[in-house]
This record gives sequence, C-alpha cells and structure tokens, in this order.
Amino acid sequence: MTAPDLPALHPEYLERVDLARLEPHPRVDHPPRILLLYGSLRPRSFSRLLVLEAERILKALGAETRIFDPTGLPVADSVPATHPKVQELRALSLWSEGQVWCSPERHGNITAVFKNQIDWLPLSEGSIRPTQGRTLAVMQVSGGSQSFNSVNALRVLGRWMRMFTIPNQSSVPMAYTQFGDDDRMKPSPLYDRMVDVMEELMKFTWLLRDRADYLVDRYSERRQDHRPPEAR
Repeated sequence: MTAPDLPALHPEYLERVDLARLEPHPRVDHPPRILLLYGSLRPRSFSRLLVLEAERILKALGAETRIFDPTGLPVADSVPATHPKVQELRALSLWSEGQVWCSPERHGNITAVFKNQIDWLPLSEGSIRPTQGRTLAVMQVSGGSQSFNSVNALRVLGRWMRMFTIPNQSSVPMAYTQFGDDDRMKPSPLYDRMVDVMEELMKFTWLLRDRADYLVDRYSERRQDHRPPEAR
C-alpha cells in the first residue's frame, strides 16, 4: 500500500478493511459466556441482587453465566497475582465473551469494592488481553434519587479496558424499595429496563464475539510488534 502524502505513516502496517473478516464463517454456536461483577460486600447487597436478576434473564435468553464473588479479593497489588481470588477473577474474565458490571453509587462514584476487581485485571498479560473485545453492559444501584454517576464511571472503565460497551444501561434509584422480602426485584419500569439491557447485551455479544479479534486489531500495535497485516 502506498501513501505518498502521509510521511509519518508506516504503510506496511496499514490495513484496508477486509469485508470478509467482518462476516466470519463458520460462526461459533456455543451459548454466549457472560461474567457478572457487582460492587458490595454487604450481606444484603442490592448490586448483587440486581446482578442475580440480570443473570436470570441472561439464562432465559440462552447465555452461560458466571458471577464473581468479591469477598476475600485482596486490595490490588497488596499480594502477588498468584492469589487464588485474583486467579479466579482473571480466569473468569478470559472465559467470558461479555460482561455485566453493577456498582452501587457511593459518594457520587463507584465503590472501592468494584474498582478493586477491575484493578486486578491487566490490560495485557503477555499476548493475552483479559477484557479486550468483550461486550459490556453497565448497571448501578443507589440509595437515593435517580443518578447516572456510577454507570458513567463504568463506561469510562469499559473504554479503558478496551471493551464494547452497549448503548443501553440500567440505573435503579432507592434500590431498597425495588426488592421484596424474598430478595426478588419487583415488577416496574426499572425491572423492564434491566431486561432491555440484557436483551441488548446478548444481541451485541452474538454480533461481535466472532469479529472481536479483527475489530480491535490496531495499526499502532502491529507496528509496535513489527507485525504487518500479511504476517498474521
């Protein structure tokens, strides 16, 4: 490929869009693998209860799901990455093709419990990227009125972790009023919105998971690795 008017470009690492790779064949057909994370250690955690409701919907839609329990996960960098809880979290992230993140809002932002989980996930580990190319749905719960601070913060994190964050999101205000004594979410427009989010996550995961490696393949990384397109 020639680029006479682009003196800063290394054309040997530039690749035109390959339409064939945007229509992969054959497609994988196993159930989408969805990891769900929540951000509270309380015995009755509303972020956990919302994640459990989301998991029920995902299973009804045909997903295979896992929920990570953050109890016992050390503060990031306080122990070696060989710690069993760290290894469990990283293995689940690698297993996943999509993720659901749900944090309570505390002091106008996500909780330390939630952020600690993301801080244990490296952007890259050798040639492996535990989150890159995975789909992501974001949700939050709060004790007060409607807010979007946590879901906005989660979107920033999702972009940083190189994930495809879906457009829809769920924010549940006054969460203590939205769950019954049986810990199930009550019927409401807030419940319906959560269902909308899980439907959308499933559609995007089916759409993107076979294309993810190609969609996140970058000129800058090919150049850094001395890996021209034809060498892949």
